[in-house]
Amino acid sequence: MTQHFDFFEEAALPAPEITLTQAAEYVQATYGIHGDVTELGSQQDANFLVDAGARYVLKVSNAAFTREDLEAQDLAAARVARLEPDIQVPVAIPGPDGSTVQPIALEGRPTYARLVTFVAGDVLSDSRYLAPEIVAALGDLAARTSRELAGLADQVPPRSLQWDLRNAAEVVTRLADFVAVPGGPDAVLAAARTAAKALAPYAGTLPLQVIHGDLTDDNVIAAVDADGRRRPVGVIDFGDLAESWSIAELAVTCTSLLHHSPDPSAILPAIVAYDRIRPISDDELAALGPLVVLRAAALAVSGQQQAKVDRDNRYATENLEREWAIFERATSVPLEVLTELIRASVRPRRERRTVDGSALLWIADDQPVVPTPLDLSTTSIDLHDGLFLVEGAEAAAALKQDGSVAVAVPYLQPRLTRTRLNSFEAPASIGLGVEVFAVQDLELRAPWAGVIERHDDAVALKGPEGMTSWLTGANVSAEGAVDTGEVLGRLAAHASLRVQVSDLDTRPPFFVPASLAAAWAESCPDPTGLINPAAVPTRAASREALLDRRDNAFATVQEHYFREPPQIERGWQNHLFDTEGRSYLDMVNNVSILGHGHPRLAAAIEEQWRLLNTNSRFHYRAVVQFSERLAALLPGQLDTVFLVNSGTEAVDLALRLAWANTGRRDIVAVREAYHGWSDATDAVSTSVADNPNALDSRPSWVHTVAAPNAYRGQYRGPDAYRYGEDAVASINKLAEAGHPAAAFLSESFYGNAGGMALPDGYLRAVYAAVRRAGGLCIDDEVQVGYGRLGNHFWGFEQQGVVPDIVTVAKAMGNGHPLGAVITTAAIAEGYRSQGYFFSSAGGSPVSCVAGTVVLDVLRDEQLQENARLVGDHLRTRLLELANRHPIIGAVHGMGLYVGVELVRDRSTLEPAPAETAAICERMRELGVIMQPTSDRLCVLKIKPPLGITIADADFFADALDRVLTEGW
Repeated sequence: MTQHFDFFEEAALPAPEITLTQAAEYVQATYGIHGDVTELGSQQDANFLVDAGARYVLKVSNAAFTREDLEAQDLAAARVARLEPDIQVPVAIPGPDGSTVQPIALEGRPTYARLVTFVAGDVLSDSRYLAPEIVAALGDLAARTSRELAGLADQVPPRSLQWDLRNAAEVVTRLADFVAVPGGPDAVLAAARTAAKALAPYAGTLPLQVIHGDLTDDNVIAAVDADGRRRPVGVIDFGDLAESWSIAELAVTCTSLLHHSPDPSAILPAIVAYDRIRPISDDELAALGPLVVLRAAALAVSGQQQAKVDRDNRYATENLEREWAIFERATSVPLEVLTELIRASVRPRRERRTVDGSALLWIADDQPVVPTPLDLSTTSIDLHDGLFLVEGAEAAAALKQDGSVAVAVPYLQPRLTRTRLNSFEAPASIGLGVEVFAVQDLELRAPWAGVIERHDDAVALKGPEGMTSWLTGANVSAEGAVDTGEVLGRLAAHASLRVQVSDLDTRPPFFVPASLAAAWAESCPDPTGLINPAAVPTRAASREALLDRRDNAFATVQEHYFREPPQIERGWQNHLFDTEGRSYLDMVNNVSILGHGHPRLAAAIEEQWRLLNTNSRFHYRAVVQFSERLAALLPGQLDTVFLVNSGTEAVDLALRLAWANTGRRDIVAVREAYHGWSDATDAVSTSVADNPNALDSRPSWVHTVAAPNAYRGQYRGPDAYRYGEDAVASINKLAEAGHPAAAFLSESFYGNAGGMALPDGYLRAVYAAVRRAGGLCIDDEVQVGYGRLGNHFWGFEQQGVVPDIVTVAKAMGNGHPLGAVITTAAIAEGYRSQGYFFSSAGGSPVSCVAGTVVLDVLRDEQLQENARLVGDHLRTRLLELANRHPIIGAVHGMGLYVGVELVRDRSTLEPAPAETAAICERMRELGVIMQPTSDRLCVLKIKPPLGITIADADFFADALDRVLTEGW
């Protein structure tokens, strides 16, 4: 087969010049189709959308391409369509002579055009953010397309394309001078040379096949799925079809992903998915990183050239910034690190590289020093009470280690001291070396023979086999060549020394993000052998391994948050921290009302544990003090307290009190509510989000009234008062039928439905009806009580009523298992008809102390007032977001009890549950813990610790704005 197009014989490839009128006339004359024509972007061709009811694309090819080239492209598209029917591709429309390729008369060289079917959807590049599942789906699409194109051997004309990665290094060399970015020409040339050198050992053995050659996010069509994400469904533009390295297809795809995330590890799901369908050989894995860099460099220089030779090509000029960002991200880590990152995603290493040498640290009496390990991880006991956020925390922790000459932070230990609060990006928390803190003066001796080089704040000791030891923080006086054991200098007392080993040509960073740490570790092996020659390398258990153990030992019906949950091992104030040192703003933990790790609460609980912890049948002070404090917070007649372990137990006891006092069984409850897991509380819980069978499995003694949802229920807005009328009618009807209710049970502020206020006057009307029938009114304050509303300490205060029985839990112990039922003395005494009540741990000394301290802190830190002030600010921010993002249907709530309801349509109020779940996943990636709630699971449940700040509220709102703007 003869050679057709050769890029290197073309000075430039400006797109064909054709007007909209010419395009419309050509389509009508050639295909008999009359329609509206609009221009589509292309770098070297001219493309037009033709809308004639049915939609088509007119592709006017660059004059440099032959008829045979274009026929091969149509053949390839047809093959993919036939063998992969769920991949949508453009199908060519035959012209009058039956051929899909037709001549078009333009000035200059002979030119050809084709009319192809339009593949509906958006290009994937329209999504600024791509979730890992979408990246994986793109890798899957690339693999299946590549698999089918492999069957086109000898059916595609030979072509020497600009985009064939076998030519990439030469393309960069020829076009580098077109780059206008300062320092750009040198940068792309250096990157291309490095990549070409790394690729050279594999270039002759990489498998060849026909590939699409441009399977990028620009040429992948996506359809919006149920979760509101664009998912790949089709492939367009086979214009770069040619024989090349098979693995180049994946390299092109991966390179296009780099502008969606600053973290190069974001491409890995595509590689893993591709490997499942088209297994990647070791040579291909080694070549993939260099090919990504070559593609990025070629893309950058080609875009700059095209923008200069074809100045009217908006497509080319508009892509320049994005193409340069792709290049910068492809080269943001050394090529060795990128290659290892890619390789390990498919074949992870089991062993960690280490180095050995003579002891580095010595003391005056000629003894080598082995530092004591210093723990700066998330679980370090030296970092309690937020000490990890204090400047100098690492040195302070080092000084706590009594009796040590020196202490050292282990290699690759994630440091909590490196965390950053309210940050969209994970911190560089992993040390690629060992850091030593000296307690007294130490002497440094060369661990191996080498040559000393000085670099700003560090000293490099060039050692054997290209290995370099980097020493930062010491006073190194040695110069030039040194022998093993020769004195290098001194490390002063209370100073720190960073010891790092690397085989890279350039100095590596000392700290890197967790996502890149393992890849960097291959180029920066463990230097612990220079500090402690007897050390045995250890590897921490992975988050995934722990999750597997959880699933094996912990009933999986006890679900966890998030698809790939971070391993959370510490909380402090309004934040949670995972084992990689990443911080998360906690916006859902209504149990921890004071925030996490409160030192006052921890100290009080510890002190009481050391004194006494038993059950409330014994006589002790704490239970009396706490019961008095709790009762004093309620209206005078509610003066008697039962202490239990949880909200479930509290509501269960409240129901039993109602049954005992009325001699009746029937309970009226509000639909879409959750009250607990016991047999009785589950019976009155009607939330299908918690129990899909809730409505069908209710016993006969449970009667429900409609959820008083003024946003999406039967009665909306000003008509919401009618919920109260209907509930009263149901209660009266029940009494008239001879089954008067023992009690009416509801939340005083509708929590499970999404933090929604009840209609004004609702409880006043319902309580009156219940009491007329001789029943009791039970108020479930488990979620809303304790000042969360800001304007009110109890939810029932917002309704202007006083219940007969109040149930409380969650916030009472700030995470310690504690609940309560508060009622009148008469109602409490009525329980005696059932015997006596006892809860083994309810009212224990420790629980009572915990409850008392929570009340003290709420008062002393003015957390209810903070809930009002920060809640008002947050609500203002969220309402502003609602003005800009149609998916926000409503902002419910008061204080720090807020729900953001997400809908697909503001008119129909169609819930957006899949979108809500996906948004929560994306919020976690940005550093916010958020979860859905309501029966429709379309409400963001915003119930944070009451101490959150204005800055926290702004970070949450900014994160939500970013997700709704960029996608999820």
